[in-house]
Amino acid sequence: MEKMEHTILEEQIGERIDKVLSALNKEWSRTQVQQWIKEGHVLVNEQQIKTNYKCALNDRIEILIPEPEELDVVPEEMDLDIFYEDQDVLVVNKPKGMVVHPAPGHVTGTLVNGLMAHCKDLSGINGVMRPGIVHRIDKDTSGLLMVAKNDLAHESLVNQLVDKTVTRKYRAIVHGVIPHDYGTIDAPIARDQKERQSMAVTDNGKKAVTHFHVLERFTDFTFVECQLETGRTHQIRVHMKYIGYPLAGDPKYGPRKTLNIGGQALHAGILGFVHPRSGEYMEFEAPLPPNFQKLVDQLKNNR
Repeated sequence: MEKMEHTILEEQIGERIDKVLSALNKEWSRTQVQQWIKEGHVLVNEQQIKTNYKCALNDRIEILIPEPEELDVVPEEMDLDIFYEDQDVLVVNKPKGMVVHPAPGHVTGTLVNGLMAHCKDLSGINGVMRPGIVHRIDKDTSGLLMVAKNDLAHESLVNQLVDKTVTRKYRAIVHGVIPHDYGTIDAPIARDQKERQSMAVTDNGKKAVTHFHVLERFTDFTFVECQLETGRTHQIRVHMKYIGYPLAGDPKYGPRKTLNIGGQALHAGILGFVHPRSGEYMEFEAPLPPNFQKLVDQLKNNR
């Protein structure tokens, strides 16, 4: 593990520690520095600190740069549905049933395995098990994901997510007939205290905002488009359940009696962001998967 030291200068007083350190070395992104701080690799006056620590004159900074981890996730040739790709970013349409990134004990058949075989240059900021992954969608949710091919792109895309400037629109089928055409759900989400594998709306949760509008109403279901303002785990699934219109087919948040469609009827259909290098706004749209479109057609015919 390489060790580097720095003493805070007068012009750095009051600056955030992550900003100061990322400015010391152009190869260190701010996101990477924040990860080192969280892992205890950065000490100030021999003490661990938080990422928002404000520097004081003559603070003694120690940076313990961890050795690069060997990536033991095996590249796998897959027929990926690539919507866009250049030297910085890649946009891929993930099929329903595919896990985005590996987890301990489950390191094959994921989108990351396919991406590693498709391109060798993925950002390493998110660790060895999630190279290039900026955001994720659930296993049984289909649709568009943006992938970073270098750290510069990764940091830009993450900052856009934090700033809520990324366009993320989903199509969903929900139980019940929603009477109003538009709505906004502003309800904080956190881990469910009773069921730790699930999320729930709770007073001490993180801010979560979902906008929706009705596309079509059926006899017992509604076809909606949801737009994320924030990106909490299972956000749309939790929010729609919270207002009484859970997603069809959802085994975790839906009613016991639901449609047998192999998971929630949810598709990340529209994705838009500013290109990290060119500054150009780019937007992509993936059509409904065949099985999802078939479900919509069946619901129309059953009215």
